[in-house]
Amino acid sequence: MVTILPALGQVREDLVEFLDRKTVERICRDLGHAWRDRQLDPFTTLHLFVLQVLHQNTAMTHLPHLAGEGFSAAAYCQARQRLPVALFERLVNGFTQGATRGDEDWRWHGHQVLLADGSSFSMPDTAELRAHFGQPAGQKPGCGFPVAHLLAMIDAHTGLLRDVIVSPLNTHDMSQVAKLHPQLSAGDIVVADRGFCSYAHLALLSAAQLHGVLRMHQRQIVNFHPHRPCMADIAGAGLPTSRWLARLGHCDQLVEWRKPQTRPKWMSAEEYAALPEKLVVREIKWRVREAGRRVREVILVTTLLDAERYPAEEIAALYEVRWQIEVDLRDLKETLGLGVLKSKKVATLEKEVLVFTLVYNLVRLVTVKAAERQKTKPHRISFIDALRWLQPAKPAVPLPDLVVNPPRRGRLEPRCIKRRPKQYPLMTKPRATLRKLLKKRRDAT
Repeated sequence: MVTILPALGQVREDLVEFLDRKTVERICRDLGHAWRDRQLDPFTTLHLFVLQVLHQNTAMTHLPHLAGEGFSAAAYCQARQRLPVALFERLVNGFTQGATRGDEDWRWHGHQVLLADGSSFSMPDTAELRAHFGQPAGQKPGCGFPVAHLLAMIDAHTGLLRDVIVSPLNTHDMSQVAKLHPQLSAGDIVVADRGFCSYAHLALLSAAQLHGVLRMHQRQIVNFHPHRPCMADIAGAGLPTSRWLARLGHCDQLVEWRKPQTRPKWMSAEEYAALPEKLVVREIKWRVREAGRRVREVILVTTLLDAERYPAEEIAALYEVRWQIEVDLRDLKETLGLGVLKSKKVATLEKEVLVFTLVYNLVRLVTVKAAERQKTKPHRISFIDALRWLQPAKPAVPLPDLVVNPPRRGRLEPRCIKRRPKQYPLMTKPRATLRKLLKKRRDAT
């Protein structure tokens, strides 16, 4: 049986125990899952699942050739369905915690930096998935696919996926982001775009002894004039709601945010009542002078209040790292294949997402190991080159020097597609209806 354990042993030997046979079978027994002594036992089925996703979620009929074993696609599918979701959750959580342990070598002013962002992925058009996840509003019944909302948190330095939350399509990032906080430690910094910027989120971060560096929401009025008035002092349109406290530098100030009267829909009345009435935050504005950038001016809000320890220009540079999560999500969705999943039931889809999380972190561990030896940053190591080494890796094949991508700061590329798609019309009626129309047309000739 082909497994990833030999390759994993070359990268991080201490992580092999999380995926070995004893651990898998012990968790199954703890969960009350019974199995017979057969070819596709829990350990074998799990590693076949990993092998499948490692090869860009290849077809089930391809797995016997990859594994060098004789079993049918139907038997593997049934074995995969028998495994409990909790088994995958425990294995992935344990493996992720083990992979992120001992990464204190890189800190930003002593803090660990995490990037948060939301995305989505598609899946087969089945009644169960439609009912659970929903479809985009513009799709007619039978003419589209269910889509799930994905909220991810990624380590800014290593690129390891710390946590992922899957929810129905019409789910706002803010309604799920507090579920990511328990995975963090006191002093960690969350960097995110303006979709995560709100009084409630900053208050929750402060209550958990965490920090935030967030882009200011576009509806928030910000004024950097010292001693300027606010809406709490005088009534008037165009005034900021925050009260000015102190000037820390050019376009760098301390202000006091007051709790809005309107409670967010994603918070209960009890949770909102527990938030403080006031919150002191820091607002920073800086000009983007790099040619080719669409955004020319960025305003940030942060709970890092010490201007001497955290200079404004360094906080601005830290926020620029946020773009890395866009690249990491591209690796997860496009390179690995999470963008379009294959499972037709909610339970199996949850397992599929968890295995994608596991495989993604396996590849990231390879890039971290290669970066240590090649004296570069993990994100400079080619993700797809690490994936290609991991796919056929054997015990006797050591990790070679992997491709190092050149720095691409200031890179200019047009946002357009050169290769033209095939000129087929879009589906505007259900497939069954179109079949009837084609049959009627054929019978008429």
